[in-house]
Amino acid sequence: MSNKSDFLWYIPNEVKSGHRGDSVVENHNSLQTLTSHAKALEDNGWKGALIGTGWGRPDTFTLAVALAAQTTSFEPLIAIRPGYWRPANLASAAATLDHLTGGRVRINIVSGLDNLDAYGDSEGDQPHRYARTKEFLRLVRKLWTEENVTYIGEHFQVTQSTVVPRIEVRGDRRHPKLYFGGASDAAERVSATEADVQLFWGEPLDDIAERIERLKVLSKKLDRDLPPLEFGLRVTTLVRDTAGQAWTDAEAKVAEIARREGVSFSDPHRSVAVGQKRLLDLQARGEVLDDNLYTAPGKFGGGGAGTTWLVGSAADVANSLRNYRDLGISHFVLSDTPYLPEIERQGQQLLPLLNEAY
Repeated sequence: MSNKSDFLWYIPNEVKSGHRGDSVVENHNSLQTLTSHAKALEDNGWKGALIGTGWGRPDTFTLAVALAAQTTSFEPLIAIRPGYWRPANLASAAATLDHLTGGRVRINIVSGLDNLDAYGDSEGDQPHRYARTKEFLRLVRKLWTEENVTYIGEHFQVTQSTVVPRIEVRGDRRHPKLYFGGASDAAERVSATEADVQLFWGEPLDDIAERIERLKVLSKKLDRDLPPLEFGLRVTTLVRDTAGQAWTDAEAKVAEIARREGVSFSDPHRSVAVGQKRLLDLQARGEVLDDNLYTAPGKFGGGGAGTTWLVGSAADVANSLRNYRDLGISHFVLSDTPYLPEIERQGQQLLPLLNEAY
């Protein structure tokens, strides 16, 4: 287990305000507003933030560049999609930003479904999508760490390709970390061989432990030739001064989601990724799992990291996160709404409890 943990937040990067109960304000995605989030993260102990991606949202890389230019230590975890990017383009753009920021870039590779037709992609079925992602990760890393790269694959090829500026090696960091998620067999095979960090959503401890062990075994079986895979958790953390207040607020939030979304969220025609289905299936096991993993949000439209929440006082949530850390999780991407005030609340109340012994 790594003794050092990274704590990042989340910047939703949405055209419409009010994401997952965020404050509805004018200019919510202006440079001034988003910079205020990034600077608040710097001021309150956070390493940086995941910036969401998807067609129909502001361009993620452009936003990351803008926020990096307005800050001094903020590290953007930039979500990007193979198909929207080609490997050499992404490798060059990320290397340039890494150079300009003194090594502050992280990349999150996303392979789930998107509005492919809108930007001219042809990902095809799941096996094709993940085979392409595997090549993408392998080639981007080669372009960052080798010169005069010639690579001929099924999905990508380059000839005598050298990315400039070169990535500066900083201690044991040879290049920006490559994060990846996904719970399907195809996704796990990609992660086990090519990713630096496997991101999980908020599942119970036993389920996460099982997945970590499976990925470690898979890494050996598939002859991983990289440093050991690291693990991360992307989850909503609802923190209040007392556990009672936290649960009162959590239940009120869910009631508001139910009022807004209705109880007919379960759409039989809705395509659900394997990882999302794992979260939704948790509801059948109970409304609260482990000590304080709240599954009710998923009943009414909570998706991804909003499907399950860790709820409680700062001490309660810190204890839960320490339990995940004991399993081998060393990267945490947390959030709650409204985003800006929660950056400060959790930075002041939660992070000190997590950092005190490390």
